[in-house]
Amino acid sequence: MRNFLTVKIIVFLAVSFLLVSCSTVPISGRGQFNIVSDQSISSLSFQQYQTFLQKAKLSSDPAKTAMVRRVGVRIQNAVELYMRQNMMSDQLSGFQWEFNLVDDDQVNAWALPGGKVVVYSGILPITRDDAGLAVVIGHEVAHVIARHGNERMSQALMVQMGGVALSTALSSSPAATQQLWNQVFGLGTQVGVMLPFSRLHEAEADRLGLVFMAMAGYDPHSAVGVWQRMAAQKDGGGPEFLSTHPSDATRIQNIQGYIPEAMQYYKPYQGW
Repeated sequence: MRNFLTVKIIVFLAVSFLLVSCSTVPISGRGQFNIVSDQSISSLSFQQYQTFLQKAKLSSDPAKTAMVRRVGVRIQNAVELYMRQNMMSDQLSGFQWEFNLVDDDQVNAWALPGGKVVVYSGILPITRDDAGLAVVIGHEVAHVIARHGNERMSQALMVQMGGVALSTALSSSPAATQQLWNQVFGLGTQVGVMLPFSRLHEAEADRLGLVFMAMAGYDPHSAVGVWQRMAAQKDGGGPEFLSTHPSDATRIQNIQGYIPEAMQYYKPYQGW
């Protein structure tokens, strides 16, 4: 009888913990387990981002750098508009948006919590123009807005540290927490290489990214061509972007299915 009561108490506490720690992803409405505060994870992100910039070579091409920042700011404005319209602006509190182009042949791009976005010059021949670049930046920003990094870190904290808050883990076990961050994001061991997101996260980022690029005034139909060109690179061993963002016929088909929803948000760009 005592063991039965103990099990009931444990189950009750576990369910209560999950309910308290549940947040909702914008647009998709999916509930997610999240015990990581935006402030804590952004603080770690900014540190890792600065470490990355010290080792990376920023592009010296003014036209390409301007394109990345131009497209990035339009996506940023679209995200802020969406969050404001849906009473979620508080979720962007503490964001320090930054869009940088790195001079590197890798076909790659990534974003960190808090609004730090990096595009590699090697991906530009595939994106080709502003609309194509908006597909990539919109997708990466979507990972951040959907708190996929928070979710992964929450799961890791739950498994390896008993579900303590990130701020608690940082103060009590800073070295172990830093190591955990490296395991979750990968930036500590391979500079500039993000670890793979799950298929669920990828599909969600595809969907949200199309909405954000549409709100920024870029035609979501551009996404199909970008992912087709990305998939065509697989024959040569595959670009780094695809090692963390698997692309195939099914994915492209799914993206085509998301486009009608995104088009409801689309208006040709007329300035902000």
